[in-house]
Amino acid sequence: MKRGGILHPTLNRILSETGHTDLLTICDRGFPVPPGPERLDLALVDDLPTVMDVLAAVSGEFVIDCIIVTEEMAAASPERYAQLRSTYPELAFRVVPHERFKAICPESRAVVRTGDATPYANIIIVSG
Repeated sequence: MKRGGILHPTLNRILSETGHTDLLTICDRGFPVPPGPERLDLALVDDLPTVMDVLAAVSGEFVIDCIIVTEEMAAASPERYAQLRSTYPELAFRVVPHERFKAICPESRAVVRTGDATPYANIIIVSG
């Protein structure tokens, strides 16, 4: 039995199979998950878990090179954007339009859907 860290077996497998420069999308409950990438649905109820919850768990066990967010996050959810930047000051951030974000998402190794209700809470992490 695993003692700690990420306990979800599918998320553990996805992280262990993700290589250098691979993409992993962590999205809110309303994001249109494209066909193609593996989909892991962790959404339970509103805001459980949030994108920040999943990112905190993943960052404890995974090397992150960069976080991709949308311009719309900064405009529609400035508190979340500020929280991301202050929680992960050592990471590079790339800001793209939402339409570009949706175009990049199908390149992801997997998409992890959360119950996050924050507008434009979606992020893509680039494996380091």
